[in-house]
Amino acid sequence: MNLASLLDPHPDDAVAVISRGEKTTYGQLRTQVASFRGGLARLGLEPGDRVGLLCANNWYFVVSYLATLGAGLVAVPLNPSSPRREIERELAAIGARALVVGPSARDAFAAVDRGTTPALEYVIGPAGAGVGESASFDQLLDADPVPVVDRDADDLAVLMFTSGTAGSPKAAMLTHGNLLANLEQVQASPGRAQEADDVSFGVIPLFHIFGLNVVLGGSIHAGGSVLLVERFDPSSALEAIQRHGVTLVSGPPTMWSALADQPDADAAAMASVRLATSGAAKLPDEVARRVQERFGLRLTEGYGLTESSPVVATANGLPDAPMGSIGRPVVDVAMRLVDPDGEDVLIGDEGEIWVKGPNVFHGYWNDPEATAAALTPDGWLRTGDLAVVNDDGYLFLVDRAKDLIIVSGFNVYPAEVEEVLLEHPAIEGAAVVGVPHPHSGEAVKAFVVTADGFAVEEDDVIAWCAEQLARYKCPSKVMFVDELPHNVNGKVLRRSLR
Repeated sequence: MNLASLLDPHPDDAVAVISRGEKTTYGQLRTQVASFRGGLARLGLEPGDRVGLLCANNWYFVVSYLATLGAGLVAVPLNPSSPRREIERELAAIGARALVVGPSARDAFAAVDRGTTPALEYVIGPAGAGVGESASFDQLLDADPVPVVDRDADDLAVLMFTSGTAGSPKAAMLTHGNLLANLEQVQASPGRAQEADDVSFGVIPLFHIFGLNVVLGGSIHAGGSVLLVERFDPSSALEAIQRHGVTLVSGPPTMWSALADQPDADAAAMASVRLATSGAAKLPDEVARRVQERFGLRLTEGYGLTESSPVVATANGLPDAPMGSIGRPVVDVAMRLVDPDGEDVLIGDEGEIWVKGPNVFHGYWNDPEATAAALTPDGWLRTGDLAVVNDDGYLFLVDRAKDLIIVSGFNVYPAEVEEVLLEHPAIEGAAVVGVPHPHSGEAVKAFVVTADGFAVEEDDVIAWCAEQLARYKCPSKVMFVDELPHNVNGKVLRRSLR
């Protein structure tokens, strides 16, 4: 098997991708991917080698991703808007042997110090991009096509950076079997998940598992079309949805809130949409109500995480699911709600979500300690998220992992931001919490203790973080304090800071 073989069964003339105003059919995409796959093989890349994908939501990503998988290589999607230090850290962490740089990532990669990524041999970019490319897209597309490399279900397909259930970023290992299983699980759920005549709205970043496997993967699995959008703007999004006859729209609650709040939005702008779903963060009831009132759409909620490829539960196709419910587990996913002692809780009682199934990842790259913390010896994934189930079997999220901050649908773990803050010579203590924000759901707020003999301003601290972290992870507010609250074991009491 190979996940890239999802391309094979669809008609040549059916539209697969709409990117930058251009349509690519399945026939064209198969030809492009086969040649690009041959180009990767001609470079000397071998099955199991890691290939970073530093591309926005566009045709470049799709061709590179499918060719990488088809060649038996491991795809590592990266955020093209990350600062250079984050790109350097991630490339070094997974030992990437090759990197595909899309047009929108040229400036970000141009600043990367190649000395920090000793394993990186090949850089593939647009012709004349000026990023020291070893080969251009055009050169690889002109290569002789080669067949898809057969892989086992347990062979690694994707490394997806996530903060896991706690701590600093680590790469989750997702296999061909994991990703395909989740596509089939979602497709088997009630409510016609995806069909060949569907047009999906692809605005969720493809370096996010929701965008990668639910939107892009789901569309290719069904033989549908995906409209790729590189930047979200609510006004242009509504125009594009209407113009292209989009039928499936997925996104975080902040996206839906922005769409519903557009003052000049035509109520008929989403007349073509048959399925509207929300994920990546808890959906406020008020946002669901506003979408219903504004566009006449029932907005359903789902739940998942990177480590489960990602979908665990969905309310899609469950008309009786109460507002606020994430529905029920998808097929072939076993779920438990457990107390701190690992015992199942009673119906109506709060418990941590544990899941098991063919979509559950194989652990974190080169991090056995974090893997052991996330997976029980018998294969249960401890999600760190709390939920309750009612008498009818419907699930309700109570809270995400206690320290997790969710900014516009993206996970931010305080430990990662605090580590960067503490590297600043003027900071001797730091703690980070999430605070409510009207547009992004939550924002990052830092509490900082200044080292003796130093003076530092709020803007200096924010700028320091911006050099090393993606923008959504950076504090938007810094409070200077004399000391941080700690418990008897010396752990910072973030609850007190909130």
